[in-house]
Order: sequence, then C-alpha cells, then structure tokens
Amino acid sequence: MASMLPLEVCIQGLQRLEYRGYDSAGVALVAPGMDQVAVRKKAGRLANLVESIETRPMPDATAAIGHTRWATNGAPSDVNAHPHTSMDGKVAIIHNGIIENASQLRLDLQAEGYRFASATDTEVAAKLLGKIVNVVIEEKGQPDLFEAVRRMSRMLEGAFTILAVDCRQPDLVVGTRHDSPLVVGLGDNGNYLGSDVAAFVAYTKQALEVDQDQVVAVGGESVVVTDFDGNVVEHPKTFTVDWDASAAEKGGWDSFMDKEIHEDPAAVQRTLIGRMDDHGTINLDEIHIDEHELKMIDKIIVVACGTASYAGMVAKYAIEHWVRIPVEVELAHEFRYRDPILTPRTLVVAISQSGETMDTLMAVRHAREQGSKVLSICNTQGASIPRESDAVLYTHAGPEVAVASTKAFVAQITAAYVLGLYLAQLKGAMFRDEIRSTLQSLKEMPGKIEWILDTQTEPIERAAQRLVDAKSFLFLGRHVGYPVAMEGALKLKEIAYTFTEGFAAGELKHGPIALVEDGEPVVFIVPPKHGRDVLHAKVISGIEEVKARGATIIAVAEEGDQDVERYADIVFWRPACPTLLSPLVDVVPLQLFAMDMAKQKGYDVDKPRNLAKSVTVE
Repeated sequence: MASMLPLEVCIQGLQRLEYRGYDSAGVALVAPGMDQVAVRKKAGRLANLVESIETRPMPDATAAIGHTRWATNGAPSDVNAHPHTSMDGKVAIIHNGIIENASQLRLDLQAEGYRFASATDTEVAAKLLGKIVNVVIEEKGQPDLFEAVRRMSRMLEGAFTILAVDCRQPDLVVGTRHDSPLVVGLGDNGNYLGSDVAAFVAYTKQALEVDQDQVVAVGGESVVVTDFDGNVVEHPKTFTVDWDASAAEKGGWDSFMDKEIHEDPAAVQRTLIGRMDDHGTINLDEIHIDEHELKMIDKIIVVACGTASYAGMVAKYAIEHWVRIPVEVELAHEFRYRDPILTPRTLVVAISQSGETMDTLMAVRHAREQGSKVLSICNTQGASIPRESDAVLYTHAGPEVAVASTKAFVAQITAAYVLGLYLAQLKGAMFRDEIRSTLQSLKEMPGKIEWILDTQTEPIERAAQRLVDAKSFLFLGRHVGYPVAMEGALKLKEIAYTFTEGFAAGELKHGPIALVEDGEPVVFIVPPKHGRDVLHAKVISGIEEVKARGATIIAVAEEGDQDVERYADIVFWRPACPTLLSPLVDVVPLQLFAMDMAKQKGYDVDKPRNLAKSVTVE
C-alpha cells in the first residue's frame, strides 16, 4: 500500500460511500508502536471529519478503518459516531446493521464493571470484543484478533458487518458478516474492505466475496476467509468490477442525480446489449434455471421496496399482457410477514438496485425455503440478493450514487421487459415477429429519452420555479401511467420534501378530488391517443374535472396532443411510443422536475434528510 496512505484511502472510500449514510463519520488507525488505537470521529457530514484531521493531523498508519453512519440507534453525535473502542482503547470497531441482543450483552458487561459512553449497540460489540481479545491473549500468550472476532460473531444476534483493528496487530484488519454486505478488494500494493465495491474501485477492480457467516482477515499481502467456527474457506469466489472509478464521480455535473438522470438512455441501452441473437431469439445467459421449469411457471410474484416496487408494477402490465400468466407485486416487507402462497410453479422476481435491501433479501430466502424459484433483477455485482437467487438479470446501469433512484428505475423496467419477452418466447405466448418488433421498439427508447433531456430540461426548470411554493401535489395516472405517477410522487417526497400523493386516475372521484382546491398542482400522466383511445379520453375528462375546481394542471403527454394543449397549464412533452413502453419516457420529466424543485428550495439533491441509499436493516 506504499502509493497511498491508509488514512487517505479510507477518507476517499468514505467520500464514495457517503451516499450510504451521512449522520456522522470516523476513522481508526493502527501502526507499530502505538499503545492505543488512534480514533477521530465527528457528527454531521464527512467534511467535518476531514476538517478536524486537517487541523490536527493523525499519526501515520499501517492499517485504517473508516465509517459513515446512518443512525439506527443512538442519535447522530460525536460520541455515538463510529469507530467505538474497547475499554483499554487497544481495539476499535466499525459496524453496519443492528445487534438485536445488545441490551442483554450490555447488562452482562456492566455487571462486570464495563462502562459505556454511548447509546449505541456498536459500543457493546466493541467492549465485548475487547474482553474476548484479552481472554484469547491469556489462553495463547499473544493477541489473535481473527479468533476473537469469530468468538464475538457467535455471540451476536441481528444483522452485522463489523471491521476490527487491534494496535498490537497493526498489519491486520478483521471483518465479519451476517445479513449485512461486505466485499474485499484485492490490490497489488494492499488489500481493501468495503460495504460496496465503490469504496475501493479506484485502487483495484478485483473483488472477493465474503459470504454469509464468514470472517475475513486482511493484511497487506494476504486474505484468509473462515466460517464462524474457524474452518478455512478454500477458494472464495472472486469477480471483476465492470465499471471504473470515474463512473462514481460527478464529472462536471452539479449533482449525482443530474448526472444519473442524463445516464437514463445509456442505462436502458446497456441493459439491452447482448440479449438477442441475429434470429430475434432472446438468450439470457445469466439465467441458470432449467427451461422446462420456467415453462411450467403459472404465477409470478415481484418483491421489492420503494422505487423498485414501482418498476415491478410497470412490469406487471407488460408481462401479464405478453405471457398471459398472473403477476402479483408485493412489498417485500409485507410479503414476508403474511403467509404467501408459494409453490414450485411460482417464480419470485426480486428487484433491488443495491442487491442488499434487507427486506427483499429475507423475502428471497423465504420464497426459496418454500420451493419457489427466485430470479433477481439487480444493479450491483456480487451483492447478497443475486448470490442467494436461483438466477439473476443484471441491469448495467453503472453505479448509482444519488439516494433518489433514477437510472436504476428505467434499467429495472427494461430488464423486466426482457424477462417478460423471454418467458413469452419460452411459452409460445407471442409470435416471434411480435417479440422481435417489441424488442426493436425497446431499442428505440434510449433515443426517445435523449429527446426529452435535449428539449424539455428548460421548460421543466421553469415549471419548478413557478411551483416551488406549492404545499402539496397530486400525481395521477392510468394503466402503466399509474406506477409512473407513484414514482413521480415518491421523487418529490424524497428530495423536495413536498407532501405528495400518487393515485390511479380512476380513483379521483373516490376521494382524492376532495383535496383539490384553487391552485393545487395536479400532475397527469396522459396515455397516448393511439392504441387505447378510451384510456386517453378518460384521463382528459379527469383533467377537465380538476381544472373546473381551480387546479393547476401539469401534464406529461405525447407530442402534438391537442386535448392536452387545450386544458393543461404546463406540459412536459414526450415522443410517441407504444403504450406499454411509455413509462421509460414518462418518468424522466418527473425525475428532472423533482430535482429542480429540490434545487429551487436549496436542498442537497443527492443526500435527502433521513434517507440512506441502501436499506440494509429491517
């Protein structure tokens, strides 16, 4: 690791991972000759920590661990920030997850005279590990952090990834994982640990997977993986990251979200690459489920949370239409806690950008225990959900850093469409030329998204300026426009902190119209006039109704739609495309609009309050 100091590597890795949590940040350093771990931590954004280190430099180190926190227990503060240390200050740990038996362990340690400075579960693990390290030294006559971490791991309940250092073993970092992500980077002049490959992709593209209930000891030259009982894992799986560090940098954009919306076209295009041969046959080479078993599938259940669940709702319309089998879309956290009907003929499709969403991972495990096949749609190589699924379709959207998901959403829809067409081909539910022409239409979508980015950016910005003081919004859509309305509403909630509801437009008369008063902004996703004219007519009549009650109408509509020109106050235009594919273009103006609203209000677009990028706890 001669080229970069461990502290610098740590700080840069934390900057790349700050999207995962940003309530507080801290580092711990070890080097030969230290009699205690050097720790520095600060509440607030990472910049506070960097400033503190610049003002009062920290000692040189041979190994470093760092952490940005998103509070799950103990409010964000300097004291509660990680790393936490053992009673004697010789051992420090950082932790992601929730330790569920922390309060019992704390009571046991307090009875033995241990004192606690913070309200966190992490400090309990730190004090416990310090105690175990000393027990191991008494037994062996020398420190063995690797063994101590294994013993601690067997005592903890809940979700955890923990990294530990001990100043008596300054050339070692030990990591352990249970239900929380951890990957190792294998470099030429040093090795790395991170909750996400983004942390170290600037230094190496070679990564090693640490599986569930494994412990890893990482030195400058060596990496050893064992299970919690100490059995060595002979050949841990490795993979190469398929994007470079510049993909996780802003590169001139004023926010990651802005950059990522402008990557929508590429995300759709890259997810389609290589999915079809010259004869128009779809070949999904990542899917290792027997074709005969897929032919027998008589029901699909999509499980996901947040934006990914809206991508699943869009997929439902297309897959039911093309494959003629029922598709249910279920929030992963609800699915698990009822008694869902799962059989070997049910295909569960799990959608997750990070591949680490805890609720979705638990739903995957439950489905497989019940004998169903699980296929995941995921944007992150080597993540837990694809590893625990029977098959995976990777979206190739590249890393998504902004907390509010944009390009991953359109890539997830695209992957679900490809899956639907593949199943239609297997089951003979569509003619081959129909499949080919649908794929051809899909290939034209990136150009149509690009048209929106080229022509609609300024009108959308002006609309945000005009509506910046609105207290609430209604978003309404029919058919595939309904999930798009929900997603558009979610974006505005997430980053502009505006109270917003997304509804199916047909529900208007069943309640929501009571919310419409003078000046209330109502956003309509207007379906194309060709194709299903009745849908278009119904949405236009909904626009007339709320306009009669004084609403400000914002419409997302197809170019040249005269009915919309007649009634809407603001229009975001989009190019013509088939109804089922329209969400790929309809959502883009809503992504831009939410971003512009947040900017007008002076908010940090990439890091909305209280939100983390991947929800890795339940």
